[in-house]
Amino acid sequence: MARPAPSLLHVALACRCPRCGQGRLFRNLLEVRDRCEVCDLDLRAHDAGDGAAVGVILLLGAIVVGLAFWVEFRFAPPLWLHAVLWPVVTIPLAVLMMRPAKAALIALQFRHRASEMGL
Repeated sequence: MARPAPSLLHVALACRCPRCGQGRLFRNLLEVRDRCEVCDLDLRAHDAGDGAAVGVILLLGAIVVGLAFWVEFRFAPPLWLHAVLWPVVTIPLAVLMMRPAKAALIALQFRHRASEMGL
């Protein structure tokens, strides 16, 4: 009996295989594995490209700029504080957001292009 496909939310947040939902998707920080260690799905054909990065840049950029304006108008800190604060906030958030964004794009690609890829 075939198992139901894992939810997109689970695959994205847990960074798991889009077919079985159990195997790890990434070899290291952002490098996709060649094969799923559980179901042996060939993951080499699934590539998110720059889509995840573009989405993270646009979303995180809008959030950080909005917060920077709010901090400036609410507290009026010196300029050097902005120069120190926002890179410290932005860089870790960008890295944390990239993995689930890339996993979600790979899962969407798997679901919508599986027949084209011979799966």
